[in-house]
Amino acid sequence: MAGNTFGKLFTITTFGESHGGMVGTVVDGCPPGIEISETDIQKELDRRKPGQSSITTPRKEEDEIEIMSGTFEGRTTGTPILLIAHNTDIRPEDYQEMKDVFRPGHADFTKKYGFRDWHGSGRASARETLARVAAGAIAKKYLKEKLGIEILSFVEQVGNLKTNVDFNKVTLEDIESNIIRCPDQKIAKEMIELIDSIRKDGDSIGGVIKGVIKNVPIGLGEPVFDKLNADLGKAMLSINAVKGFEIGSGFEGTKLKGSQHNDEFYLDEERQIRTKTNNAGGVLGGISSGETIYFRVAFKPVSTIRKQQKTVSIDAEEVNLQASGRHDPCVLPRAVPIIDAMAALVIMDHLLRHKAQNL
Repeated sequence: MAGNTFGKLFTITTFGESHGGMVGTVVDGCPPGIEISETDIQKELDRRKPGQSSITTPRKEEDEIEIMSGTFEGRTTGTPILLIAHNTDIRPEDYQEMKDVFRPGHADFTKKYGFRDWHGSGRASARETLARVAAGAIAKKYLKEKLGIEILSFVEQVGNLKTNVDFNKVTLEDIESNIIRCPDQKIAKEMIELIDSIRKDGDSIGGVIKGVIKNVPIGLGEPVFDKLNADLGKAMLSINAVKGFEIGSGFEGTKLKGSQHNDEFYLDEERQIRTKTNNAGGVLGGISSGETIYFRVAFKPVSTIRKQQKTVSIDAEEVNLQASGRHDPCVLPRAVPIIDAMAALVIMDHLLRHKAQNL
């Protein structure tokens, strides 16, 4: 599989490069009878596509998705689903001046298979995430309509600017109300201004996205190697530019005593067992507890910038590089639907595994 497939029962295999003919995915293990259309998938892709605003890359791709197999009369058949989107605004010539040098902080140094694709870095390009969002749209729709599971992500932090909104109250409308996808309007404005100044300076900046998964049933995940939080961590860390993942209280929890961190149990009005707090982030012992799952994902600044940097050429010579081309000054607003998609793929896969174990 060479690292191109994700999942165990609900699997996706992605293919394509940034400046190749297309990007796509094969979704296998999808239950039959799910009502799905290209329009359903396109809604999610439109949130990820380039050229959305002044703080994203100016590359113009419509990212029009095509369902090539696996559906009949608007419903999944249970057979493999092939999804493709053709690349239309490719400019490999933008990388001509960088083809003989290694970009600092970029994956084009750690080439795989003994071959270096300098046209936008090939499979290392974030354009591959289009395929993940397309596949995730199917899982996300199924989880929402069949089980009421809601998945939301939003930009929580850019550089040192951070919002402290109550994630339990955040809605999709709040998230989509501005171009940075931060539900805090005041902080969002400051974030946009910061990114714009960084862009004008030819630099880039990173930040944090918070992910929230509501109404997850008890019992998803395994007690040892396939813990739900471990698979969520793997999913998020597989996304380009991600450098950190924490769930629940995360690193802040290390500052608390056990008596402060433990989530005490109680019986709610319907005599269901709940927890008064949720420092565990909805996962106990690697298995979903029924409480809201929440996590944070840290993104580093984009590597390709217009500022001059020192580097080394493929001929082992020290040179200066001032990159050109079309690149995001901050990936966070476009990464929000990617976080949603990977969360949906993990929950969908574990849900099917849980069902199979309890037949």
